[in-house]
Amino acid sequence: MLDYLIRSGLVIDGTGSPARPADVGIRDGRIVAVGEIDEPAARELDATGLMVAPGIIDPHTHYDAQLFWDPSASPSNLHGVTTVIGGNCGFTLAPIRAEDADYIRRMMAKVEGMPLVALETGVPWSWSSFEEYLGALEGSLGVNAGFLVGHCALRRHVMGDDRHGEVATDEEVEAMRRLLAESIEAGGLGFSSSQSRTHSDGEGRPINSIYADRREILAFCEEVAAHEGTTLEYITSGCLDTFSDEEIELMVDMTTTARRPLNWNVLTLDSRTPEKADRQLEASTRAAEAGGRIVALTMPTLVPMNMSFLNFCALFLIPGWGDVLGLPVPERIEKLKDPDVRAELNELARSKDAGVFRRLSGWGNYVIGDTFSEANDGLEWRDVSEIAEERGTGPFDTLLDIVIADDLRTVLWPKPTDRDDATWALRAQVWDNPGAMIGGSDAGAHLDRMCGSNYPTAFLGDCLHRRKLVPVERAVQLMTEAPAELFGLRDRGLVAEGMRADLFVFDPGTIGSEPARLVNDLPGGSPRLVAEATGVVRVLVNGIETIVDGKPTGATPGTLLRSGRDTRTVDPAAV
Repeated sequence: MLDYLIRSGLVIDGTGSPARPADVGIRDGRIVAVGEIDEPAARELDATGLMVAPGIIDPHTHYDAQLFWDPSASPSNLHGVTTVIGGNCGFTLAPIRAEDADYIRRMMAKVEGMPLVALETGVPWSWSSFEEYLGALEGSLGVNAGFLVGHCALRRHVMGDDRHGEVATDEEVEAMRRLLAESIEAGGLGFSSSQSRTHSDGEGRPINSIYADRREILAFCEEVAAHEGTTLEYITSGCLDTFSDEEIELMVDMTTTARRPLNWNVLTLDSRTPEKADRQLEASTRAAEAGGRIVALTMPTLVPMNMSFLNFCALFLIPGWGDVLGLPVPERIEKLKDPDVRAELNELARSKDAGVFRRLSGWGNYVIGDTFSEANDGLEWRDVSEIAEERGTGPFDTLLDIVIADDLRTVLWPKPTDRDDATWALRAQVWDNPGAMIGGSDAGAHLDRMCGSNYPTAFLGDCLHRRKLVPVERAVQLMTEAPAELFGLRDRGLVAEGMRADLFVFDPGTIGSEPARLVNDLPGGSPRLVAEATGVVRVLVNGIETIVDGKPTGATPGTLLRSGRDTRTVDPAAV
């Protein structure tokens, strides 16, 4: 007898092949039959009129902490996600010395936007080694989850605070390499690092991995090559705008030294600057020529993202703005009242030196979200340009007047500037490039600032009902088989006999995502953005229902993915 039978669905198997009517039979957590099935089952789902796809694999998340207070990885689970990869950008919660726990918490709060109170009260911090960290998660997951080993934790563990901004000695490099080896042997999926100027720790200093030289980075890549089923993830300053020759050269050397794929986050696309995408993807071309593989993650949706003059966000990263926005709030407000300071900030935001952050300077295109003062009554969900016209003031002055009246607490929603048809056509073109892959949700991070976790349902809804840029079968493949192949995930990413029964059953007529909304449900009552899904009928993880008619069941059948056991080695030269 089968444990579970999905009957009469339209199966999209993940290969990109046309959907076909079929039943799907499950036993002991695996798919044992696809086709016409007569065998009885303990549980059945009539999937007439529904589509049956592999569970979505999200290749770039930061659920490293959240899984302790929320094993379901919400809201990703609501949108068909059954597998998440964490430990990205060089930031992990292990290995760690007890005396460094507060530093790691504050760094994660700053660089990944995780509320400090949630990190302090929602995570046990009961481990030292990476093995102990994985053990603390084992057996309590609602999704399958694998974790890379983060560079910042390795450096902090070996070099401490005193040598935070120093180049490592040969002895320190060797000690970190041994620690990386131990962490991978325990199940770490590989090595991740950031050398981006936008990443700073809880004290406002550049993160320690920025100070690593080529010798250190490539030593870790050599270690990755020695272990089965491993991979690389890397972020550099050029990911935000344009890669330098030196950055491309290092990334190519990383993938060829490790003999593993390297992925980076995130490739943004705009039809007004197509040369930027060409330059970013040049890294993939040069890697392929050298026998390596570099993959840019890129999102298939416009991610809701808000801003604030109170809390750290992209506005703080505009060159020259940090001197003002880094001040204590009362001093910050006084500076923002000064006409000369306003003029200087506006000029800095619009200057060539602002680079990719120039897109933030369209002040009239900001929508006012939540407000907190009587002076701002009636302004919610109105455009700044409209308010400025009424007041007879410039857009930037209008915006600052509003946020100052709220003691800087105003929630601001900039309208996307890259939603034109030509940009969408460019995105569809890039999705077919072997140097790019869909992903980059950052789910689990920047919790009150952005909500990228809903991309699977939003993308499917777009493919079925709106732009229809790619067939639904191709959309599913891009979110299932493609990431499974990149990470070498064993037995996942397809609806086929012998595969793990990670399945996503949805209504093609209603699949989609609700708008993001702010809720206060994190430990300590901290806020986060969540988006509900529409049209999600069932999500199964290892054959067990985790979502029924859009609602979580509370089941925790997820697997802690360990390198070698749950992953195979992917040869980048063979792609």
